Amino acid sequence: MLEAKNISFRIGAKTLISEASISFAPGKLHLMIGPNGAGKSTLIKLLAGSLRSQIGKVEYDGFDIRNSRGSELAKRRAVLSQAVEIAFPLTVREVVMMGRYPHFGGRPGATDASIVDEMMDFFDVTEFADRNYQTLSGGERQRVNFARVLAQLWRHDTASLSNSCRYLFLDEPLTFLDIHHQIEFMNKIRDFTDTSDVVTVGVVHDLNLAARFADQIVLLSQGRIVASGTATEVLTADRIREVFQVETTFIPVEKTGVHLVFD
Repeated sequence: MLEAKNISFRIGAKTLISEASISFAPGKLHLMIGPNGAGKSTLIKLLAGSLRSQIGKVEYDGFDIRNSRGSELAKRRAVLSQAVEIAFPLTVREVVMMGRYPHFGGRPGATDASIVDEMMDFFDVTEFADRNYQTLSGGERQRVNFARVLAQLWRHDTASLSNSCRYLFLDEPLTFLDIHHQIEFMNKIRDFTDTSDVVTVGVVHDLNLAARFADQIVLLSQGRIVASGTATEVLTADRIREVFQVETTFIPVEKTGVHLVFD
């Protein structure tokens, strides 16, 4: 379980997150939405421990993450940022292996190598294994980084599950991806999230993708949590008008439930 308890974050006189309290259960996909500047990325960083709130606290399984060492946190928490810059000419395999760094000392072992191979295959980047990461397109790089991030959290079998959760944070993960790979990625994250010890929190801009895939949608506006719940509960015409300043038409769709059209 992931819980934020009355957290606030300011830079100078500007408040980016104000008194946010929310919980995220394992085995569910939680997606945050909101207009530009709403505080989505800031909240993700606070939940992941990349930033520390001036007020309140964030707890993983009831434990305040401010009391966790970074090396220990990295074994159970992984973050995919909007843009990942790698300055050195590493191969794709080496980039994916970076996800395993928290789990070994001097050299990766057979388990680490096996997980890297599995993740490259899972995200369809095995053919790039020996290529220079910097020669890839933006979408190809993003798929490599998906593999790296999941390699950080991956466990081979359910026998290795402990009482503690693993935490996956995705800050606008669909950047650079075409529609095919967006849907493919969301389905794969959906599958990974179904594991009983995984808490997944992401930020997306596409309200239709949020409505289709999220178990819980968190709507932010001006640094505050406006609403939290299912797509039906959160994505109402009045609330979308208030937060996004657009009119919405709801079109029933057999497979995905509803499609939102904006005017």
